[in-house]
Amino acid sequence: MDGILCDELLEEVLRRIPFCSSSAAVSLVSKRWLRLHRSSEICIFLRLSPDNCKPPSLSSFLSDFPRLALLFVTIGGGGGGDDVSSFPDQILLSVASSCPKLRALTVKPGPVSLFPLLSLSTLCPHLTSLNIVLCRPFSFPWLVFLHSLKKLTVVLNPVPGEFEQVDASIRNFNAELKLETLVLDGIRRGDYGFDSLWKSCKKLKRLELYHCEGIGDDSSVSSFVNCFKDLQELELRICGSIGNEILSSLVEHCTSLNAPLIHNYDKGSGEGLLQFITQSRCILRKLDLCLPFDLENNHLFAVAEKFSALSSLRLRSCFLVTGDGLKTMALAMGNKLEELGLVHCKVEPGLLTTLGQSFRNLRKLDLSSNDKLVDEEFISMLASFNCLTELIVRGCEGLTNASLVSMFKCCKQLEIVDIMNCPGIGAEAVELFVLNCLQLRMLFVEESKISDVSRSWSSKKFIAVVAV
Repeated sequence: MDGILCDELLEEVLRRIPFCSSSAAVSLVSKRWLRLHRSSEICIFLRLSPDNCKPPSLSSFLSDFPRLALLFVTIGGGGGGDDVSSFPDQILLSVASSCPKLRALTVKPGPVSLFPLLSLSTLCPHLTSLNIVLCRPFSFPWLVFLHSLKKLTVVLNPVPGEFEQVDASIRNFNAELKLETLVLDGIRRGDYGFDSLWKSCKKLKRLELYHCEGIGDDSSVSSFVNCFKDLQELELRICGSIGNEILSSLVEHCTSLNAPLIHNYDKGSGEGLLQFITQSRCILRKLDLCLPFDLENNHLFAVAEKFSALSSLRLRSCFLVTGDGLKTMALAMGNKLEELGLVHCKVEPGLLTTLGQSFRNLRKLDLSSNDKLVDEEFISMLASFNCLTELIVRGCEGLTNASLVSMFKCCKQLEIVDIMNCPGIGAEAVELFVLNCLQLRMLFVEESKISDVSRSWSSKKFIAVVAV
């Protein structure tokens, strides 16, 4: 059979094999199959270190993957010395010279410097997504040459590096980047190099800021608003007081935002959030908040009044919010909400029943980590949520088998269910659920609760069981 199939036909067969352990096993058949397997691969994951990889051997290895489009490199430790510090740069240079068709590249956690980035921009013209680590101070002129780049993710290493050698005049550039998604982790107040970046990001649709104390030096403040022109999605995660400043800027300069996410575990974002809710000209469709010490009922009252057309609302660890705030919001939104998340929140008695009567068109519900949730309240709620397609109750320790039975009886359209870490739910109930939940496509549950019968029926019904 091997001799009958020509290379082109065998390559086509190999490309259709799902990405799993069996796809890698084909490379063990023969040298020919190994060669064709590699020539058909478009995505690979590598873990490299100075001890197990030399740049020439990596270049030779990558040259066997002519169709490679997605590459994920994790850099591990090795011996000390200059070779270790320059190893990420050597990796990037090898990748740039060997993967001309590359579209997405991740190299972490080692920081890279300017020269290999310039090489990458020249030798990989089709690159659309890049995920790297940079050292202070920062310089972004190399972005000008990545004409196809749509998504950039940069973790900002606190340790100064080779970028210290970059002249200030080079850091400034004037361009209109095609970036649509920008993810930055670790900006400090006073960091240089961001002014030109903000000025050049006029086509951003999504901005994510993680662990940021600022948005750059003084010159960056005025240019930062250039990102807001077409911005639709914003994520602020653990950004402290800078969150208030950004929210205030959004009120004045942004009208296109429809999906903000604000997660801040320190007190200080409540005032800016309330200003944004009451004064913003945006029409929000999704809202995701984790503000344990800032979100109060008055915020939800304002949301109910201003953004009653929300399709998705997610609240996490919002301990100051009470049932009154949630009920008022529910009455204002009515049947428009399709996704609701109350993760690690106070679920007071009677609240879920009220929400069930208000949110008749709810499709997705996440009640994770609500350890006070019990069967009676949960089952009463499910009677109204007959449109649910996704239900997550991970970590709800008060639920038992009765709740799982009620799920497939009341919610005939369930496709995704997460019952991980629910000790009151046993293997027999899981077996019954798999047999009777007709639309189920994915189930998250502990390995110990999957019987042979459950496993067999999951296979027959094409249900993906994610068990740990």
